Amino acid sequence: MNLKHNYTQQAPDTLANMSANNLKLRLLISTLATAFYVPVAFTSNIDPTDHSFPEPDLSLWDERSFKGHSEYELVQHDGQNVLRATTQSAASVLYKRQMVDLTKTPYLNWSWKIDNVFSEINEQEKSGDDFPARLYVVAQTGLLPWETVAINYVWSSSEPLGSDWSNPYTDKNHMVAVQSGSDLVGDWTIQKRDIAADFRQYFDLEIDELAGYAVMIDGDNSDQSGAAYFGMINFSQN
Repeated sequence: MNLKHNYTQQAPDTLANMSANNLKLRLLISTLATAFYVPVAFTSNIDPTDHSFPEPDLSLWDERSFKGHSEYELVQHDGQNVLRATTQSAASVLYKRQMVDLTKTPYLNWSWKIDNVFSEINEQEKSGDDFPARLYVVAQTGLLPWETVAINYVWSSSEPLGSDWSNPYTDKNHMVAVQSGSDLVGDWTIQKRDIAADFRQYFDLEIDELAGYAVMIDGDNSDQSGAAYFGMINFSQN
């Protein structure tokens, strides 16, 4: 296995009358809005060879199905315990409700890799709103559960690296292509984002606290299949 590390540092409304596709993102971010506080250890020391998933089991994570089930399981892969996510024309998300203080740990660090990208889709349209891997963060902006915003960091199949756009289902979710294309398929990559800065850039909001975060693989809109692996996920001061 060739471990090629690509370091990048740049910088789910009411639910009535929505189609199943609309629920994919809006329902999740309203769910994450009811987050609870769980103390966690944060670190700035990133080992570029350590892709171990940060928890020994998925007891603190929940799954929500939007169309069928993407599969999520902890497996031994490349000699480490990682989260494997697969989809066969399905869409479900694995999420964790947890408050994170962005005034202390504004950076999100994670590692992931994919087995394939999706073909012939327009990710900026509803029919192509599928990704071989996503990781997104949710913040509460009001007292009501649906008063939230989310940033969705994606491995894009077709959009250029660094591009961003409003999700085709809701402007409360912003998409950012932190990886793109097939050049790094099969390789672990490490991502780093200043979440607080991203909320300022994409929503013009000062966000001090996350309500939760999620990982996802989905191929329901375009009827495609894929596999992704998620390793390290942590928050840090810098």
